[in-house]
Amino acid sequence: MTKAKLQAATLGGACEEIEGVFYEALQRGDIEQLMQCWADEDDVICVHPGGGRLVGMAAIRASFEALFANGSVHAVPEQVHKVQSLVSAVHSVLERIEVMTEAGPRQACVLATNVYHKTPQGWRMVAHHASPGTPLDMQDMAHAPAVLH
Repeated sequence: MTKAKLQAATLGGACEEIEGVFYEALQRGDIEQLMQCWADEDDVICVHPGGGRLVGMAAIRASFEALFANGSVHAVPEQVHKVQSLVSAVHSVLERIEVMTEAGPRQACVLATNVYHKTPQGWRMVAHHASPGTPLDMQDMAHAPAVLH
């Protein structure tokens, strides 16, 4: 299923398909699938919550490999706000993150901006910037509908 989504985006599908593959890869801890979502360009950028700016495929790959060394990342995108043109798209996303603590699973909110460009390979991510959400963002998520489609 994931491979089909990536292929559909490559053949001219929507950037939402690449975003779906990206979040599925996070949840499965699949570094190869996750990296295929990125544009193969030297100037791609990633910022993890509380982290510094990572530039380039090698730095981004290393950061996700380090994250996956502790298991997958259970991040569910919610309340996506989209701005799109013919060759670029910006998605502002509230991510519901499940974090394991000593007291059991807890939910956190991350605010992310995902930027996509339409490349010769189809839609690909060129930037992912995530930062910690606030209690107000968590309240917004609590009022979101369970089904977005």
